[in-house]
Amino acid sequence: MLVKQGLIPAAGSGTRLGPFTKAIPKELLPVGDKAVIEHVVCAMQIAGIEEVVIVVSPHKHGLSDYFGSGKRFGLNITYVVQDERKGLGDAVLAGEHVIDGPFTVVLGDNYFAPKTFLKDLIDFHIQNSGETTVGVAEVEDVTRHGIITPSGDRILGMVEKPSPEQAKSRLGALGAYVFKRDIFDAIKRTRPGFKGEIQLTDSINIQINDGRKVLYKKIDGIHIDVGTPRDLMKANDWYLNHNINGDCKEDL
Repeated sequence: MLVKQGLIPAAGSGTRLGPFTKAIPKELLPVGDKAVIEHVVCAMQIAGIEEVVIVVSPHKHGLSDYFGSGKRFGLNITYVVQDERKGLGDAVLAGEHVIDGPFTVVLGDNYFAPKTFLKDLIDFHIQNSGETTVGVAEVEDVTRHGIITPSGDRILGMVEKPSPEQAKSRLGALGAYVFKRDIFDAIKRTRPGFKGEIQLTDSINIQINDGRKVLYKKIDGIHIDVGTPRDLMKANDWYLNHNINGDCKEDL
């Protein structure tokens, strides 16, 4: 089944990027000649996504001002509101009423290159009949990621930001996923954790315990979580030093 919808969580406050984010949403901070979230939208366009759902917080109007209807990208863009910041799982659940089939999720403040990473992830998901597929890579700091326990191409379990002693591998989730609609049921069954947040990793663990086919695929190339001024500079340095195309074509 083709994946035609994409969801981008973009409701975070971006406190680590202050004072910039006192003026604009962190997802609109520039990487090269476009906002970091626009790189995500371009990756979705390349992957064949036709409708993008952007999850925003109340009063976060800058994103709709920037993208509008999505017409200039050849996409239909819909905005839904996450009333309270209650974790990534809750942000995904906010889109349930507008998602009507399999869909992909990519965090709006992450920079990936090449932009074909998402097409490759979706192709893998379809070819292997996955119910959920998680994009991962070897990470240096396991305490910043959801870390998987791998077995072949399947995930046996995930732990959100474990200590180095707890981590079962160094394969960390990068904020790119492909789901079927049954993820919404798992999220509804997920108990809130630290700070009352609903962790998407906990929801995926529920799917695993239910016997669902939860897969992972390594994402090659560059991935930068643009969450701090240092990471924002790192993403821009990489972009500017690799002569990246300014449109939605594949990065060179």
